[in-house]
Amino acid sequence: MFDKILIANRGEIALRVLRACQELGIATVAVHSTADADAMHVRLADESVCIGPPPAKDSYLNIPALLAACEITGADAVHPGYGFLSENARFAEILADHNVHFIGPKAEHIRRMGDKIEAKRTAKALGIPCVPGSDGGVTSDEEALKIARGIGYPVLVKAAAGGGGRGMKVAQHEDELTTALATARSEAKAAFGDDAVYLEKYLQRPRHIEIQVLGDGKGNAIHLGERDCSLQRRHQKVLEESPSPALNVSGRNTIGDIVTQAMRELQYLGLGTVEFLYEDGQFYFIEMNTRIQVEHPVTEMITGLDLVLEQIRVAAGGDLPLTQAEVEFRGHAIECRVNAENPSTFLPSPGRITSYHPPGGLGVRVDSAVYQGYTIPPFYDSMVGKLIVHGKTRTECLMRLKRALDEFVVDGIETTLPLFQKLVRNQDIIDGNYHIHWLEHFLADGGMSR
Repeated sequence: MFDKILIANRGEIALRVLRACQELGIATVAVHSTADADAMHVRLADESVCIGPPPAKDSYLNIPALLAACEITGADAVHPGYGFLSENARFAEILADHNVHFIGPKAEHIRRMGDKIEAKRTAKALGIPCVPGSDGGVTSDEEALKIARGIGYPVLVKAAAGGGGRGMKVAQHEDELTTALATARSEAKAAFGDDAVYLEKYLQRPRHIEIQVLGDGKGNAIHLGERDCSLQRRHQKVLEESPSPALNVSGRNTIGDIVTQAMRELQYLGLGTVEFLYEDGQFYFIEMNTRIQVEHPVTEMITGLDLVLEQIRVAAGGDLPLTQAEVEFRGHAIECRVNAENPSTFLPSPGRITSYHPPGGLGVRVDSAVYQGYTIPPFYDSMVGKLIVHGKTRTECLMRLKRALDEFVVDGIETTLPLFQKLVRNQDIIDGNYHIHWLEHFLADGGMSR
């Protein structure tokens, strides 16, 4: 096991990792920018190191500063959390060159699955079903037009190195494709320094279903069920639940077995999430995230496993905590991502929290790094916290979530709590009848004003 872990992140995920380390008896190092000097994970860690000014490129993305912090403190491992450097293969390699363990997958797997074109090729080779589309990047408008005619409109143009909805454009008809290609390439170049794009069939009303996996890097892997992440705005997840209202046991086992076998063949190490679009009973691979996910707590609530703790154990060479046959799913869990944003316009609302009262009670969990008097800085993600609720059934879970949302108090800034209070009372959500475009339609139709 590791002696000391440096947590190369901030906010709620840094605090989440710190807690897992404490339960394993591992010393912790918090790194922080000058804007985060009063952060909760900095206060609770065994040691802390300031790594630069507020801009992420000068602090949380500053690899030399992180290496220096490891050397100063004697940390023998780094946990990257999510975002920032969590899916940076070069960072993992640099740490290895300095005899520091990267708590995450092998660099080759991060690199392979981080390029969406290569990830799709890998998925196909491993027997994972994929969305019809181009076999690789499209190099000309003429090639794109030919491929689009073959798979049929509408089509989706996607950045090969993309994420978060950037570099993604829909062409409903052939006369829209050239503009969509140019716009996607431009956005991809600006956001990722790479203008490579590829084409996929655009599904009309799919759900976003993802499978949580855990591997030991030795050819053993298990899946921990699915999460339904279909409630999204601008391709950003807003609410997640597990199990999905759209799947039955047979569907869950079938796709879970396919993904698990693929991870065994890869000899995948650590946590990963294989993401699909699901429509008319069919799964279509879209990408794999080689890190802990923001929404991991819903899986923890229905399996009883501490995913971060297990992630650290396998990174240190440990075995999987159980076999696939021993994985049990109990009840239902839903997570709401509460952000410091206007609930109607979604404009950021940084500032000082004057009053803070998280909800409690049976089956209620809040993952947050804020406290009364804390100031949410304008430089980073606007998350206030994650409200996760568990119940024996989906109906019980929804009723508990309504109660918890009404208890949650965050004053001094605007938050998205009112949005979730509307959603849990909407009949489509109660019935589980939604898809990846549902939320944007709800907002466009004035759902927040009704």
